[in-house]
Amino acid sequence: MSELVPGGNTPLPGGTLTLRVPGPFDVSALVTDDGGKVGGDADFVFYNQPTGPGVRLHGDTLTVDPAALRPGATRVTVVVSAADSGTALGTLPAPTLHVTGPGGRAPVRFTPPRPQRETVLLLAELYRRGAGWKLRALGQGYADGLAGLARDFGVDVVDDDASSASASGTLRTPSLWSDAASRLAGAASRLAGAATARRSRPTGAPRPVGAAGSAPPGASAAGAVPGAVSPGTPSGTPGSPGPGAAEFLALVNSARAAAGSPAVALDSRLSAAARAHAADMASAGRLGTESRDGTSVHQRVTATGYTYLTVGEHLVSGPRTPEEFVDYCLRTEQARRTLHDPAFTQVGLASVTGSRTDDTYWTVLWARPLMPGDLERTAAEVIDLTNRERARAGLPPLASDAPLTRAAQAHSTDMVVRAFYSHTGPDGSQPWDRAAAAGSTRRTIGENIACGQRSAAEVVEGWMNSPGHRANILKREFTHIGIGFAGGGKAGTYWTQLFGA
Repeated sequence: MSELVPGGNTPLPGGTLTLRVPGPFDVSALVTDDGGKVGGDADFVFYNQPTGPGVRLHGDTLTVDPAALRPGATRVTVVVSAADSGTALGTLPAPTLHVTGPGGRAPVRFTPPRPQRETVLLLAELYRRGAGWKLRALGQGYADGLAGLARDFGVDVVDDDASSASASGTLRTPSLWSDAASRLAGAASRLAGAATARRSRPTGAPRPVGAAGSAPPGASAAGAVPGAVSPGTPSGTPGSPGPGAAEFLALVNSARAAAGSPAVALDSRLSAAARAHAADMASAGRLGTESRDGTSVHQRVTATGYTYLTVGEHLVSGPRTPEEFVDYCLRTEQARRTLHDPAFTQVGLASVTGSRTDDTYWTVLWARPLMPGDLERTAAEVIDLTNRERARAGLPPLASDAPLTRAAQAHSTDMVVRAFYSHTGPDGSQPWDRAAAAGSTRRTIGENIACGQRSAAEVVEGWMNSPGHRANILKREFTHIGIGFAGGGKAGTYWTQLFGA
């Protein structure tokens, strides 16, 4: 079983795929082309239209045959909402996506962090890559509910005049979208969303499209402040790097050298976090990025006092020895990429055998510590990559802006410290509110957020693969940008792009 984190992806086997989201949820699917746009009514499969070319919905289960999709289709996006209209997903168990190939081959599972006030969530997408298909974990929500969803996927959304427009705008769409709107409208956004807004809006104009987030006044752009979350008390068999640590390190560094990557060194803080997490998994008898008390493996890292620039993890059960563990990693594509990643300089590991079963649970944590200047260098890299995308589209570059940078950094830090993921802060603040509080006088503000990505290149690629985020990056009117990122939240590193005009 492969476990994905937000932003992660994995290859899919050929043939018909089964995607199931058990629980009190409505499941639907959007079929789109390379531009992320629907081609017509048949591209939206939901409870009132349960079949389309290559896609079928039955209860909580979608079956997708990529070979039978309509011509030009390259993506299938899985959408989840509460079965009871208007219910916030945060009041329900976190939705878990189970994906299997023919005969139950190559099972994959993805559970995003628990939503808050949202009622619509893009859970994951299947996308064509070369001759095959892959699955990407998303978790994207919309402040405009279905209106925001519709805009991003090519449905015409228009503003009515002030006397007739609703707070969310009017959908000029076929009836099936209107029917879905009655079930899905009112979503607050979440996870890797995109928000665009004017600070001064005329009465009756649509609310801005948004996703999740907030920032405290006065938070500094000079450094990231990881959340101080104490690890839970492990109750499994005590584990430690032990005598196998030297063997593990020798095997790992030999494999990294063969891939052209620098050697890593053992770090006691990473090993302490790994030991606590492996013990909890062994006691619970299951793999997971969060322990039974809700503490994530990334929060365990920062609780030891380790502040990271980038972090990765292996959570594995089965191997008995370091040699078996490394052999597993080298045979598995995503695990191999983490082991070989040249960005990592330090590692911590632990293995624990459960008291109720004979299974051995491994936690291996890879990281590079945050050093002076890393915030500025990484922000500059994000801006450079963003401007490259704009140049490809024939657009002028964005200039770095100090107030936007302060607001973006404060927002990323706040999401880590207060353990949420949204454009809307716990105090109700929105991106334009935070920009103004940081001293910005720009009248148009947009925001992209993301979590879990390990590098500037990975986060910009993820934003460009999402229609809403891409629209912000390629918005001609924007002239300035600020970048923030902070590590230590449930999903790892939290990123913010704040645009202004």
